[in-house]
Amino acid sequence: MIELRDIHSLRIGTADLAAAKTFATEILGLQVVEDNSEALYLRSDNRHHSLCYVKGKAGDHIVAFELKDHRSLKASIGALAAADIPCGLGTEAEASARFCHSFGWFNDPSGNRIELLCRPFEANRRYFPSRDAGVKGFGHIGLNSTDIPRDEVFWLQYFNMRVSDWIGGAPLMRVNPRHHQIALFPADKPGVQHINHQVESFDDLMRSFYFLKKQGVRVVFGPGRHATSGGYFLYFEGHDGLTYEYSTSDRNIIEDEKNYRPRQFAMEDKSFCVFGSDNEISAFKD
Repeated sequence: MIELRDIHSLRIGTADLAAAKTFATEILGLQVVEDNSEALYLRSDNRHHSLCYVKGKAGDHIVAFELKDHRSLKASIGALAAADIPCGLGTEAEASARFCHSFGWFNDPSGNRIELLCRPFEANRRYFPSRDAGVKGFGHIGLNSTDIPRDEVFWLQYFNMRVSDWIGGAPLMRVNPRHHQIALFPADKPGVQHINHQVESFDDLMRSFYFLKKQGVRVVFGPGRHATSGGYFLYFEGHDGLTYEYSTSDRNIIEDEKNYRPRQFAMEDKSFCVFGSDNEISAFKD
């Protein structure tokens, strides 16, 4: 079994890096680390970066996890190759562009490109946000799946993934004590369904709600509170139409791992928001 430490970062294709920078700094509130004609690197915590917009096609998404043991990279890729899963090792130049010592990659059954990072770089200075949104780190993603039961089995079979809860058939899964790092949602193509950043408090979330409204940013769900993690949330439309989320939800520590039982919630609005806020996200509907 391949042991993952945490979700680490995203690489997101875009044809307009300048507009991505405006959104990420003036709206989302991240810190620019590096900015050139091919890529824009952004921080949200003590990592070198958690988001990287790259010059390319909108909708091209790469999800990166950090391996728990960096010495296991070749064995991990070898195990995936033996199972006929498309995979390989990255080059030194590619690792340099990802600010890690080395990495491998694979495609999940839905065609999502996933990378396994070894010794990703830490930041050498404190995080200094471009806007005081209260962001304290990259939390989790919603991941597109063309066949959720198949993809759930894939993640549970080859990785140290565990289901925390289900909403309908959608599993919310973790590789560490936080409630989830990925959640699978139905789609007809691969890609990232939403990107979550954690904020310090409910007050931060509400300040952003009114800020986003004043900036003309479309809020698609919330403010609300998740039934699964118990955290408060706010979803809004970002650059190239991708959905972003602020929440306080990913720090719900599961203290008794041995006896924890995943819960089954119905695929209905109340399972996503106990307050009953309006929901415009199609993946969150039956």
